[in-house]
Amino acid sequence: MLFNSIDFALFLPIVFILYWFVANKNLKLQNALIVGASYLFYGWWDWRFLFLILFSTFVDYAVGRKLKTETKDTKRKILLWTSIIANLGFLGFFKYYNFFLDNFISAFSFFGMEIKVNSLNIILPVGISFYTFQTLSYTIDVYRRKLEPTKDFIAFSAFVSFFPQLVAGPIERASNLLPQFYKKRTFDYSKAVDGVRQILWGLFKKIVIADQCAEYANSIFNNSADYSGSTLVLGAVLFGFQIYGDFSGYSDIAIGTSRLFGFDLKQNFAFPYFSRDIAEFWRRWHISLSTWFRDYLYIPLGGSRGGTWMKVRNTFMIFIVSGFWHGANWTFIVWGALNAIYFLPLLLTKNNRNNLETVAKGKIFPSIKEFSSIILTFGLTVFAWIFFRANNLEHAIVYISGIFSKSIISSPEILPIQNLLILTIFIITEWIGRENEYALQKIWAIKWNGVRWSIYIAIALIIAINIGNEQDFIYFQF
Repeated sequence: MLFNSIDFALFLPIVFILYWFVANKNLKLQNALIVGASYLFYGWWDWRFLFLILFSTFVDYAVGRKLKTETKDTKRKILLWTSIIANLGFLGFFKYYNFFLDNFISAFSFFGMEIKVNSLNIILPVGISFYTFQTLSYTIDVYRRKLEPTKDFIAFSAFVSFFPQLVAGPIERASNLLPQFYKKRTFDYSKAVDGVRQILWGLFKKIVIADQCAEYANSIFNNSADYSGSTLVLGAVLFGFQIYGDFSGYSDIAIGTSRLFGFDLKQNFAFPYFSRDIAEFWRRWHISLSTWFRDYLYIPLGGSRGGTWMKVRNTFMIFIVSGFWHGANWTFIVWGALNAIYFLPLLLTKNNRNNLETVAKGKIFPSIKEFSSIILTFGLTVFAWIFFRANNLEHAIVYISGIFSKSIISSPEILPIQNLLILTIFIITEWIGRENEYALQKIWAIKWNGVRWSIYIAIALIIAINIGNEQDFIYFQF
């Protein structure tokens, strides 16, 4: 079920009414309702894959309970690896089986040996990478004795399958989300209004920014050989805004929807395109995944505590694994490695934590140095996005070759003036609200109700005008 669909527009108010007006006096009933609604939400896409969520839920609940009583380190490790292998086994099969098989065949073909193995027509379950990492974090934290295992199976099932963030995050930690299922929740009008406001902004990002940019970005990338270098640059920039609007828009809708039900999810995007270096970008982009890899892979490997070789190894490992998490294609691995190359000079010169505060905090405009750093960082990011978007490595190389040609100084063949104007207004709005969790968060501070409601109505009308065919969220494929 898509957030930007009629189905969800009917589903959400029905669940909201049942949650607050029917099940509001019984916490377990509220949690059970969330589980049922979440399974319906997910099963609307393909009910057959509900067993994967059920399997992960049962395995990690049982492992967590057993870890509570087990004292021997060897048996505790066996329990941990049972969870890891079970969860990553399913993820690996559905997401990477054909990738490894095809590369295995290609490697033997390179040495003149032909191997005939049939690939499988595997459907990738939506959101498997997200809920797998979410439930794995629970088991790892219980193993590390940082978290008490739950006795409440319904609450744990709700944590694993919570529909607002089930299929594309944020990837919540059990330490933050799971305890919220234990506590009685009362309706908070101001929190609900804030949630609706964030949902509105998320829909604007998805329908008005992402989907409209996608129309031109897809045309340019799919026919890149027909366009000039300047048009290819425009296509890469538009894809940069497409993926940001699409993914951060999903996160906004997920977080806003959660607020409607009395839950607080972690911020997943913190205005990453206003970053002054790549290290800051990765602290602000897909925060839930970046911190997951930091806490469960980078730090256990030694982080940046060792010598130069260890720092280089760990940096490349974290970014390449992050790239591979996104999909079974060499383009994602190269995208990850390229970001590692961007990041390493900052790490090795100990400048990776220079920009911890919001850019131009408390000011209207950035300094010339800050503005130059933002443009440079954005340019490097967009260049890396070419590999992320390209169909394969050959496509990426041809696309980049087309950019670095004489035609880069020509006028673009495609110039969507109206979309660029809306994009400019969007950037200005995001800049004004960059010190908040999302751009419209402090709009309630406008004293004049007429002005505030005019803004809401204008955004809603623009969304309505741009509604067309339902477009899947990009990260559904991951």
